Amino acid sequence: MSATRRAFLQTGMLSAAFIGSSVRLGFADDAAKPLRIGILIPGSRADHGWMESAYNGMKAAEQRYGSKVVITSIENVKFADMEQALVTLASKNDMVIGAAGQTQASVLKVAKRFPKVKFSIVGPTGQPTDNVAQYDVLQAQIGFIAGAVAALMSKNGAVSYVGGLEIPAIVNTGTEFANGAKHVKPDTKCFVTYTGDFDDVAKAKEATLAAIAQGADVHYNILNLGVRGMEQAAREKGTKMIGSYTNYCSDNNPLYIAYTVSGIGFMVEYAIDQAVAGTWHPEYKQFGLAMGPRSADIEICAGATPEIQARIKELKDDLLSSKIKVKVG
Repeated sequence: MSATRRAFLQTGMLSAAFIGSSVRLGFADDAAKPLRIGILIPGSRADHGWMESAYNGMKAAEQRYGSKVVITSIENVKFADMEQALVTLASKNDMVIGAAGQTQASVLKVAKRFPKVKFSIVGPTGQPTDNVAQYDVLQAQIGFIAGAVAALMSKNGAVSYVGGLEIPAIVNTGTEFANGAKHVKPDTKCFVTYTGDFDDVAKAKEATLAAIAQGADVHYNILNLGVRGMEQAAREKGTKMIGSYTNYCSDNNPLYIAYTVSGIGFMVEYAIDQAVAGTWHPEYKQFGLAMGPRSADIEICAGATPEIQARIKELKDDLLSSKIKVKVG
């Protein structure tokens, strides 16, 4: 073989080796790139409720995965502005999470414009599409138990519920709250009201005062900032509350006799976990009691008798076995 031929072959082999090395480095670089995640939290993360739970789930995932993820969020967005906020997030991220049911319509619309972006919606009932997963919190399940606990701990035999928007998931929770109360004490009076706004403090206070005037002494809610109005009413009239979304018994707030857990943050973490693991896929997934206490639970802060605790366990078991059926959606 001539010297020229040998030089040519050696050069070609070196070039091929370099190209192969470059390709491998390229793949390594791609693998090392952090997963970019955008989260739309439509309300205030200081609501001590749904939005705060979503924010806490985001921060927990951020801490757990470190440099593997870059998470950005947009908060306090009015319904009319949600679509534009989602477009902003989808333009810059691999995954976008709508962290509340009121984002559903906008997410489904924007997802069609960004087919390569993964979208997850926390809260609603709905079927998945090509690039959208929907996670159902099943609030009605824990609402049923909250109603039962309210009835068991009411001194007056009267309880109340205030919801925000009059949409299926919120209405079903109110219905099942009343059903739970009457399941354990059929003569319980139940007052159910919707303010039309999760954050309207004045309307939530007005609704709670109206229920108190009719004898209600234990109150439950599906609200965000509006819960402050309920607290004002309960504080003024000496009644009690069951909190929603997160267990804050450790705060020792004398207004609250119990807290339900509706794992909004847990669902946000679930979406991120799936994306990081490479197992994310479009799905409709129900959470609720079947997914464990981080997903759905109730904690009585003080005054729970062994009989009440036993009744709660019985109700959980009956809901899980479908002996008791609640409305979902």
